[in-house]
Amino acid sequence: MSEPSFRMIPGAPRPVAPFSHVVEVDGWLFLTGQMPTFPDDPDKPLPEGVEAQTRRTMDNLILVLEGVGADLSHVVQARVYLTRFERDYAAMNEAYRSYFPPGRLPARTCVGVSGLAVGALVEIDMVARRTG
Repeated sequence: MSEPSFRMIPGAPRPVAPFSHVVEVDGWLFLTGQMPTFPDDPDKPLPEGVEAQTRRTMDNLILVLEGVGADLSHVVQARVYLTRFERDYAAMNEAYRSYFPPGRLPARTCVGVSGLAVGALVEIDMVARRTG
């Protein structure tokens, strides 16, 4: 096993806690959960509603993936955390699904939680694998 590479990605959102944006080991990419914050203005209010927050979160994950030369086609697993599970599950799923082509959805777990950093409605983390 190679040594892990701990990476912070220029242009990705400012961390809200002590973490690396991504850790890579042996071609595996472990992406820290992203929030619906704006990379260019982390103090800007979060988008309104879970659909907009899901899109902002997915766009942030794309920034992290691009920062290590990967994209959503490399994602094999995702975890989604929702603070208002019953209310927001369907809308989050609709927004989330739009980022992947049919038949190419990563394995996924979605759980309801009592709270998230910065008052977010959603947080998503991912595991990806470089091919070749």
